[in-house]
Amino acid sequence: MNAYRDQYATVFNGGEKVVLLAISADTPEALHSWASDSGYPFRFLSDPGGKVGQAYGAFNATYSLDNRNLFVVGSDGKIAYRAIPFREVDPQAYKELEAAIDGLAAGR
Repeated sequence: MNAYRDQYATVFNGGEKVVLLAISADTPEALHSWASDSGYPFRFLSDPGGKVGQAYGAFNATYSLDNRNLFVVGSDGKIAYRAIPFREVDPQAYKELEAAIDGLAAGR
């Protein structure tokens, strides 16, 4: 999540016409504490039952957590880009993500 924070201005256009939501099976209290301490400029949503994760095929029932999958959803509500799993340590993954976001912003 620190990479998202550190690259927010570039990858996510500083939040202009982009809404970044990080969804986790963690409790709201745990997410709030963690997000506040780290100064993230985006929202965290708690999905303790894993319903959202299950709907997107990202919930791991064995460990009761969401996998590190990433979805870019267009303003039409359709998934425009998916990274399953998202390669958070690979700089190329962020370039691909940025291109997907820029493509939506440009109407492609």
